[in-house]
Amino acid sequence: MKRHILIATAAAAALIAGGTATAVAVNGSEGPGSPQSGAQTSAQLAATAGGTGAVGSQTRAADGRSSIPMQDHDEDGQEDVREAAAAKVSAPQAAAAALKAVPGTVTGLDLDADRPGLVWDVDLLGNDGKWHELTLDAGNARVLGRHIDHEDDDDHGQGEVRRQLKGATTDAAGAARAAAEDHGTVTSVDLDDDHRAKAVWEVETVTKDGKEHKLLIDPQSGALTVAPAHDADDDDNDGQDD
Repeated sequence: MKRHILIATAAAAALIAGGTATAVAVNGSEGPGSPQSGAQTSAQLAATAGGTGAVGSQTRAADGRSSIPMQDHDEDGQEDVREAAAAKVSAPQAAAAALKAVPGTVTGLDLDADRPGLVWDVDLLGNDGKWHELTLDAGNARVLGRHIDHEDDDDHGQGEVRRQLKGATTDAAGAARAAAEDHGTVTSVDLDDDHRAKAVWEVETVTKDGKEHKLLIDPQSGALTVAPAHDADDDDNDGQDD
């Protein structure tokens, strides 16, 4: 999962002094429901899902503009649809489960099928001052693995993240909920400041027609905008501009 903001601003973070930001809390009431007896595992869901799950199909932004498809490759798009449909745990639910395991601030969520089963990878800045990487089962939100990034112990980017989220009204879970209202199923949330004056929540979604969309959400105001066309092109063309 990306942690652009940490790498790009690590040097600047070391110079920031004074003031601490309160970690953004996720509404814990939106945790995943208890698994049903005999329910399929996430691996079975990923293998058998046929894209029949409830995936939103709206593609109109809150400001009335149509969102810009990141890609229109049928094969890849339908695979994303199947994965989104197979994930019984939503992005906000994954964030809540991760925070229950490790209190702190979620900075990234990513739905990942590049391993046996379907999982949510979660990046989290813990209240213990350490970076945590958690892997959660996308079928029942059970924590499958956790890792502490010891390389980041010396405030590597932590001060910058706290500064970017100071006064925030929208956390990672809130950004996911806002994007999902009209733009399909959320597959990724990331705190990102690449090529921007300030950090935003970058949220990727997929609709049932197989198209992916990128939304940008301001952490402080909660305002949602559609990502510029070159942002989508950068994803597909390895950073090359139009």
